[in-house]
Amino acid sequence: MSPQFSSSDRALDRSGLSTAPSSLARALGAAGLIPFIAGAAAVWLVGLQDPLPSAALLAYAALIASFLGGIHWGLAMREEAADAVQLLWGVSPSLLGWLAVLLPPRWGLLLAPATLIACYAVDSTLYRRLGLSAWLGLRAGLTVVASVSCLAGALAWWLR
Repeated sequence: MSPQFSSSDRALDRSGLSTAPSSLARALGAAGLIPFIAGAAAVWLVGLQDPLPSAALLAYAALIASFLGGIHWGLAMREEAADAVQLLWGVSPSLLGWLAVLLPPRWGLLLAPATLIACYAVDSTLYRRLGLSAWLGLRAGLTVVASVSCLAGALAWWLR
């Protein structure tokens, strides 16, 4: 049995895409920031002797970048003929996230927010074209907090 979610607090366009984030989407987005904030705090509180907080922060940033790229594949799947550029971009955040994880933390924690910001920039163009501009406010806030968290982690390494 699949869970049933009410769509009464969101608007849908003719294709069934949600034109505005629901309160559930907003709450889940906020909850998704917990690993970013906790990870950045842990890098500073635990110190650089333990590599786990930096690795956890980087891994989560890469995971979220992969999720954001996957949205493009999901949207492309709805089309009769998938757009090659959209498909190529869809895998780019995953590859950049993977590279960020492989780099030393001082560099990976700079590449991760650059990737998240690039995802927002690409998505803002696409969302406007698809009539999903109402999602951009949520996405902007999530991107800012996630990026600042990664930059705070990077700063700990650079000030070392």
